[in-house]
Amino acid sequence: MKIKIIDAHAHLWLKQDAEVNGLKIQTLDNGRSLFMGEVRQMLPPFMIDGCNTAEIFLSNMDYAQVSSAVITQEYIDGLQNDYLWEVQQKYPNRFLCCGMVDARQPDYFEHAKQLIEQGFKAIKIPAERLIEPHKQTFLTSSEMMKIFKLMEEKDILLSIDLAEGDTQIAEMGEVISEYPDLRIAIGHFGMVNRPNWQKQIKLARYKNVMIESGGITWLFNDEFYPFKGAVLAIKEAASLVGMEKLMWGSDYPRTITAITYRMSYDFILKSDLLSENEKRLFLGENAARFYNLKDLVELPYIKNMSE
Repeated sequence: MKIKIIDAHAHLWLKQDAEVNGLKIQTLDNGRSLFMGEVRQMLPPFMIDGCNTAEIFLSNMDYAQVSSAVITQEYIDGLQNDYLWEVQQKYPNRFLCCGMVDARQPDYFEHAKQLIEQGFKAIKIPAERLIEPHKQTFLTSSEMMKIFKLMEEKDILLSIDLAEGDTQIAEMGEVISEYPDLRIAIGHFGMVNRPNWQKQIKLARYKNVMIESGGITWLFNDEFYPFKGAVLAIKEAASLVGMEKLMWGSDYPRTITAITYRMSYDFILKSDLLSENEKRLFLGENAARFYNLKDLVELPYIKNMSE
């Protein structure tokens, strides 16, 4: 079965130097980072300098036959807008890079406006990080709604990760109702396997809302490969909103500290619980349509030395 595979959720950075809720995230060595008070294996250990570059990812994509990827962002990695703008210019047919607004800082509408004027076609908001110990920035705040209005007018896509369960569902419902033509991709498969995750999935019943599965392999890490529970969750989500509303995402590179990049999607290909048409939709066709991706490269299969 030939599919031009699209990864709807991946990350790139040159260096991590960030702070979330007063806790530091900083690049160390051998692929490790200081992460909120402990040392974690952030990257595979052979990425010794901590640089998670486009070129390394492209090598992984080429080997795994992934035609294109959406590069999202997260506050734990720090703002990577400058680097991702360079990547977008250098590899326009392989990446769709999101600019990220730091809504924890004042005057963030102006920041969003600058990113849109610069030319970013998508904006990322890690909404779960907006619920801080002593402060919460609501998605329905006047400044945030100004951003969404501008994005709808300019046809800028919103990439967003929500807090677990139904915490931010009412806010998102209000945003979607107010700006029905705003294209929205909700990440982490609705924080699947957490209580009330289906409520996030049901947001995709709105015409311009999609769900992407970035992070599904870490959410099912205790079960591990071939992630049958993840496949069953995909089936359940499809029963709620239709397979045409769901997209595959890897959450590269953090997830490949446990599995290979190809393994982050081939459990879908190997599953006998999904039809060939469902696999085509989930692994590429839905994302190509939603993100308006054209001229996707076709990549050959390269045998590895274990075969």
